[in-house]
Amino acid sequence: MPANKTVARKSETALTMEDLAKLAGVSKITVSRALRDSPLVTVETREKIRALAEQQGYRLNVSARNLRMGRSYSVAVVVEMTPVRGRPMSDPYPLELLGGITQELTTAGYSVVLTSKQLMNTAPVQGADGLILLGQGSHGEAVRTLQQTGMPLVVWGAPEPGTDYIVVGSDNRKGGVSAAERFIAQGRQKLVFLGDVDHAEVQERCAGFIDAMGGRATVHIIRPKAFTFEAGFDSISSLLKKKGANFDGVFAASDLLAMGAIRALAEKNLRVPENVSVIGYDDTPGAASFVPPLTSVHQYLRDGGVLLAKKMLGLIEGHTVASEMLPTTLMVRHT
Repeated sequence: MPANKTVARKSETALTMEDLAKLAGVSKITVSRALRDSPLVTVETREKIRALAEQQGYRLNVSARNLRMGRSYSVAVVVEMTPVRGRPMSDPYPLELLGGITQELTTAGYSVVLTSKQLMNTAPVQGADGLILLGQGSHGEAVRTLQQTGMPLVVWGAPEPGTDYIVVGSDNRKGGVSAAERFIAQGRQKLVFLGDVDHAEVQERCAGFIDAMGGRATVHIIRPKAFTFEAGFDSISSLLKKKGANFDGVFAASDLLAMGAIRALAEKNLRVPENVSVIGYDDTPGAASFVPPLTSVHQYLRDGGVLLAKKMLGLIEGHTVASEMLPTTLMVRHT
């Protein structure tokens, strides 16, 4: 009797995915997908296979599967952002992008490794099947660092001439154009662009803005290194202290910069939008509730995260993948 029990336990232990597929009357790949909660399998079939697997004591050996497939079924997401008091990691950027990425990757059976450029040598990152970079960094430095790994790479940002990596981003140039069109409609002619044009995305916003103005206004560029409220406040405060400073519109590369600019204007008794119109970028939740409510260029960040993940999965599977830009929308409010 003890011998029989031992044989029974060995049989249960030796149950393979092929055995489970035969019992369920489906293919092996269907069992694999069902156990990974893949949407390619109907909910009814997933539940049936999971119940059968539990009944038979079957557990998916993830390590063995990964070794067999030559994959880790993980993607490392590198956030190129230095958290500061005025711009925490809890802001919509990067959280909305991360939400979209996680939604798409986990649905496909992949885990997400959240990391930074400084931790590229850690085992979870080196073992990942690919890298998603959120933010190109100043002069594209972060991209070059990640390209050295030789791993599949998808970047959130703006395409740069002479590069061959896959980029997903917003149409930053069109965002700049929409801001210019707003100022033109208001008759503004002495404008300030506020943002660090060493970043590819900001450079595109500025270029679209200036091109669309078509010489109908002067544009003074101020380049704060941070994207914070304080940076916006300090930049416009310094400008207002200069003799002969005279402008009637500010286009800021982020909402926080725009909000800081408005506060600086208010301290000098300059009314927004009566004296100076202000437009921000990102359309963060705080934009609509700011006083006065901030006109801002909306980015579809969650959709961007989903698209980043789709491009990465395509690269991992060996498919042809191309860069893609999402639209932007100018949300007109009181400023």
